[in-house]
Amino acid sequence: MNTSSWLSQISFKQRIWLFSALAGMLAIVALGILMDSPGELKETTNFNIDMSIRDIAPKLGVTGKGLARELELPLDVSKEKPVRTLGVAREELDHAIEHILSHRDATLKYCVYAALVLLGLVFLVRLGRPDGSDIKNRRTWYPKTPYVIALLFSVIVAGFILGKSPNPMEGTVKIFKSMIGLYPDPMLKLVAFTFFIILAIVGNKMICGWACPFGASQELIYSIPILRKIKKRKLPFVFTNIIRVGLFIAVLLLMFGIIGGRRGFIIYHYLNPFNLFNLDFEAFSILLTVIIALLVSFTIYRPFCQFICPFGLVSWIVERFSIFRVRIDKEKCTQCGACIKACPLEAAEGRVKGKKMPADCFSCARCLNVCPVDAIQYASSLKKGIK
Repeated sequence: MNTSSWLSQISFKQRIWLFSALAGMLAIVALGILMDSPGELKETTNFNIDMSIRDIAPKLGVTGKGLARELELPLDVSKEKPVRTLGVAREELDHAIEHILSHRDATLKYCVYAALVLLGLVFLVRLGRPDGSDIKNRRTWYPKTPYVIALLFSVIVAGFILGKSPNPMEGTVKIFKSMIGLYPDPMLKLVAFTFFIILAIVGNKMICGWACPFGASQELIYSIPILRKIKKRKLPFVFTNIIRVGLFIAVLLLMFGIIGGRRGFIIYHYLNPFNLFNLDFEAFSILLTVIIALLVSFTIYRPFCQFICPFGLVSWIVERFSIFRVRIDKEKCTQCGACIKACPLEAAEGRVKGKKMPADCFSCARCLNVCPVDAIQYASSLKKGIK
């Protein structure tokens, strides 16, 4: 559908919603700019190898164990000795400090995430379908342009301009890193994680579907209209989720030293695609992860999200509690399969069949304008009559 045509069809009330959402987004981003304080970053030139871990770590906002892990030293290494005596070269110390600083959270980026989720939520709940439009015009509902704009904004601003941190994946991992003493402020990490969870609950996995920069990168590539016959073949959710769950368990066992006997070894650090946005590929495995994930995205929907992302796994669980989500009127539904065919995963099929734990739904809106009997809505879970 032509976006200008869609804009001409939405009602006056919807226009108010649209401008209010845009104003709200600007206000949220402006708040983030005012609250952000990039000047607090420490200069790496203040540190040298004659200093001890105990001298350096507090100034970087990490624990001694956290800095030891970045220096690839045992977590129980002496924190009092100069790092030079521990075999650390100046280049290694500078690299560790640079890596720690690259993970420093920025208030502005949290606000950008919130703004994008607000846009997606208002579009899906209130704007995508023009008020009073006939079911015969359903193919003109939910134009792709607003979604594509949001995805591009996420990649460019939340990704390359604002850098890799914070992001939902790190927000999940840092909770467990705090448990083994790599961060001095576990409550702050919990607050950050809770922020992402709240966004996922407010709108079904909306943070993943509309705001996550690497998720957006995969979505944009998958949306390129090529290889359509291959894209029709969906990977079984049981298969992808077993891999995702298995990897998550393996990460925890290694991180806590239950396997390998060395606490602090984190597999996700070698698979973190968000390094793309800092153009920092400290390990070849990271570059390989980015390349494979983006190339596979031409034929498979969000492969990193399906197979690896720990927040993808956590947000799949909390989908059961999402306030706004895709809902199906069972009385109207004829099980024609139109939504199942449109869905890039097995999410629609699971919901039509009434599965308690269906596949991930990324709120992509593909199913919302294909139902011939108007049985699908993106609506509040409190709304009666639909499930």
